[in-house]
Amino acid sequence: MLGFGSFSSWALASTIVMTGAALQGSAGFGFALLSSPILALVDTRLVPGPLIIAVTLLLSLTAWRERSSVDARGLGWVLAGRVPGTVAAAYALTALGDRTLTVGLGVLVLLAVAISLGRVRLARTPPLLAVAGFVSGLMGTTAALGGPAVAVLYQHERGPLVRATLATYFLIGAVMSMIALVLVGRLGEREALLALGLLPGIALGFVLSRWTSRWLDAGYTRTAVLVIAGLAGLSSVLHGVL
Repeated sequence: MLGFGSFSSWALASTIVMTGAALQGSAGFGFALLSSPILALVDTRLVPGPLIIAVTLLLSLTAWRERSSVDARGLGWVLAGRVPGTVAAAYALTALGDRTLTVGLGVLVLLAVAISLGRVRLARTPPLLAVAGFVSGLMGTTAALGGPAVAVLYQHERGPLVRATLATYFLIGAVMSMIALVLVGRLGEREALLALGLLPGIALGFVLSRWTSRWLDAGYTRTAVLVIAGLAGLSSVLHGVL
């Protein structure tokens, strides 16, 4: 069934991505954090290629829904860092071990979260946005976890701005990551077929996020961003160590 070994594995994978899509459609990111490690247990072929392909549907829908709130200036600087980060990740996948990459990047995200929890407020300056984009490019291409590095810089903003900016950024970044994975032989017809099986769950999760996002917009967006980012960093470190 669309590359899946059985109906039960497809149903389980669909439920996972549906939940992740509802989370990301509400908080602006978190899809890969929830979906990536669990999907890898269901079928290792689903990460990162099929997951990145499937999430483009969610990102497209979210970016369109929140299009009036996007931070175009900040988006430009983040993308300026994403390009070299994606290129570096493609080469790192072939030159370095996955564990070394995931541990190092996870530590960086946890450091950013720790700073955010203190009295220091991370300003969205062009250099910091570019650095966040670079780290996001590394994490997004190697582990489909590109959200936390950028999200912590938007933690104090309104929910619609966070969702619109991150969705637009992730959409462009996902295309970059897919190109990079194709060039290094990690994305092809098999991955595309598996991604098709995930699309119904993605669409249903997006529909559910129309209701859950209203709750976060009532003053819980920053909390959600920091919690998800912290879990993503911890997940990255544990994935590399264990």
